[in-house]
Amino acid sequence: MSTTPDATLDAPPAAVTAEADVPAAPVVTPAPARRPRALSRERTIGTKVAGQPAFVLHSYPYKETSLIIDLFTRDFGRVALIAKGAKRPHSQLRGVLQTFQPLSSSWVGKSELRTLTDAEWVGGMLPLEKTALLCGFYLNELLVKLLARDDAHPALFDHYVSTLNQLAHNEPASIVLRKFERALLKETGVAADLARCVETRRAVQAGVTYVVDPERGPRPERAADPWPRVAGKTLLDMECENYEDIATQAQSKQLMRFLVAHHLNGAPLNTRQILIDLSQL
Repeated sequence: MSTTPDATLDAPPAAVTAEADVPAAPVVTPAPARRPRALSRERTIGTKVAGQPAFVLHSYPYKETSLIIDLFTRDFGRVALIAKGAKRPHSQLRGVLQTFQPLSSSWVGKSELRTLTDAEWVGGMLPLEKTALLCGFYLNELLVKLLARDDAHPALFDHYVSTLNQLAHNEPASIVLRKFERALLKETGVAADLARCVETRRAVQAGVTYVVDPERGPRPERAADPWPRVAGKTLLDMECENYEDIATQAQSKQLMRFLVAHHLNGAPLNTRQILIDLSQL
């Protein structure tokens, strides 16, 4: 059996802990990734990479003294790396490979599981605490389960950095997460245009109630529809990232929960369930 990081992942390293009233980070099990783009794979396999901006999404033990880390990088997407000796007490990597900390990373290798050669803490970001920390783990779980390996998404990387900063500065988590979920679906090519009806090809009307076909987009509701009903105004607000309206916040939460679940093919999100239980998501 392969020892690549698409096996079941354990929780993040013990060095990354929340406040006492926040549950421990859940186990993250990646769903089967879609086929990466050929261009991106050519850029990442068989190359030496140095000084690449990155964040640790997840890590788990490998043999006695090493870790396998799932890294989200700006120019190479998600990459799997072996951090040799990172569990040793005096390893320079031991205190560096923490989630939500900006890194400068370097690696080598020709296989899909490459070798980390250097990682340095860049700094400049506030730490996540309490509920914001759990929201951060939710972001990481989404990226692990929805992003294919070796598929570059620089715009999404920048959005991830912005989202972490917003959470660290206590901006409303429900709005921050909705924007990130939408950006993630757009970047992976599965987000529909919420401002246009798929049946009429005309603009969505604010006063009409719709459902969103997860494979096509919005259409007027029907009595037998099992999908969440959403006001046209909510769809228009979401398309322009305006979440000031309380009704838009409530309906967008239900809609994005439905759409994310669909594209996960039924795979559960452990962090989302915890946040739901805490009435925060």
